[in-house]
Amino acid sequence: MKNLNRRFPCIPDMEAAAARRMPGFVHDYLIGGLGRESSVRRNAASLDTVELMPRYLSEAATPDMGITVLGKRFDAPFGVAPLGLAGLLWPGCELPLAQAAMAHNIPHVLSTFANRSMETIGPVVDDNGWFQFYPPNDPAMEADMLERALRAGYRTLVLTVDIPAPTRRERDIRNGMSVPPILDARTLFQIATHPAWARHVLRHGIPDFENLSPYFPKGVSLQQSAAFVGRVMTGHLGAERVRRIRDAWSGNMLIKGVLDVTEAQAYLALGADGLIVSNHGGRQLDAAPTAVSVLPGMRRALGPDVPILADGGIRSGLDIARMLALGADAVLLGRPFIYASAAIGARGGDHLIGILKAELSGAMAQLGCRTIADLPSFLHKPGRTGDSIKP
Repeated sequence: MKNLNRRFPCIPDMEAAAARRMPGFVHDYLIGGLGRESSVRRNAASLDTVELMPRYLSEAATPDMGITVLGKRFDAPFGVAPLGLAGLLWPGCELPLAQAAMAHNIPHVLSTFANRSMETIGPVVDDNGWFQFYPPNDPAMEADMLERALRAGYRTLVLTVDIPAPTRRERDIRNGMSVPPILDARTLFQIATHPAWARHVLRHGIPDFENLSPYFPKGVSLQQSAAFVGRVMTGHLGAERVRRIRDAWSGNMLIKGVLDVTEAQAYLALGADGLIVSNHGGRQLDAAPTAVSVLPGMRRALGPDVPILADGGIRSGLDIARMLALGADAVLLGRPFIYASAAIGARGGDHLIGILKAELSGAMAQLGCRTIADLPSFLHKPGRTGDSIKP
């Protein structure tokens, strides 16, 4: 572990190593947005604008990073975001990431588009596991997936509302990124020149949509199954569908992809237990606001008791502290867990979680902040010397 700390002391080091080990068409899918990709850049840049006011005349003890979300106590205020196609981005990474989340007692969110099934991952993460649900436009399939998630042990549903239609991601169009990959000369060359990724594919097999494969028509090819997914996983979620899912799901329900305060209030009125403020990593609408820009207003409007999580552009423990200071109860990270897996392998998730915990604890100690709940009082508004603002 000491050698890992020297080689990969921070997320940018893991990101650089991942870029070297991943074929270009896979790496482009992981890092890309759409259009000019300004939303991806703004997610990270907006966090850099958040200032926190340290207070050194303090007798704060060692920081307590524990939180309680939806009645469950976690040891740190961050978790693994849902990672669609994770088994293609770095084959075999999904199970070790789930195991690392469980070992560190942090949330783990499994995507509908994961390459390992809820039946495989659910028992591993126990009540640390949340299932991210993209509702299909087939009511029978929708009902069956919800029942499967409950049987697999999931008690928190993350209903994702921000993918109403396919997007045009220019990186993927240029590179031929698809499921299955287009094996033209360019793609084959990229695979051949990245043998570590290729070996992982050989070891773990061609990834499949295991959460969705039970519904594929019999005898279809992988390409045909991908087309089936594209047909059934589209459409806006109106109030009637959200209410139907709420009525069918007996556990907690978070709404992911919320950016508008009025809409957030509407989801809560429909029975949601909390929200995840997110612009989907800048991958859906290049003009969408960042979580940083909407979180304070969201917290003011909804009050202190509504669980609010956030994601987007977080690349350090300090970034986690910034997002929590703005009003989030916890945050999720996605791309960094793939970077860690590609750079390090099965131990990547464990190493990344350890780095983030150390960085967050260090930032809180510098601030003189004792608990996660205290972080909003350290948010500083530039131009007002010595002043702090609360969301």
